[in-house]
Amino acid sequence: MDIIGRVKKIFPIQTFESGFKKRELVLTTDEPYSQDILIEFIQEKTNLLDTIKPKDRIKVFINIRGREWINPKGVVKYFNSIQGWKIDNLLSDNKNNSTISSSSSLSSDDFDDLPF
Repeated sequence: MDIIGRVKKIFPIQTFESGFKKRELVLTTDEPYSQDILIEFIQEKTNLLDTIKPKDRIKVFINIRGREWINPKGVVKYFNSIQGWKIDNLLSDNKNNSTISSSSSLSSDDFDDLPF
């Protein structure tokens, strides 16, 4: 699945005591009723945001993740997250409508170290 839009905000890398790290960006979608979508990049995928700047038009390839959490009172809650794993930086070039890719491929093995 992918989302196309303009980068609204890029957050700094967050590193946790466990060694887990993530970095988030907000993408404003290209549609009549645009949406601001928070997308997280985890572990080595945080590097994909190093060359991206606010206002860049990009295509982000994503996975939608979900998990269950039980709070201390025993109430079950569910959370969703959108994880990016590849970015194509879309440039408006009237000559050939080229796409510059800053991507990295993932296999199903890359998700074995996820904390949930």
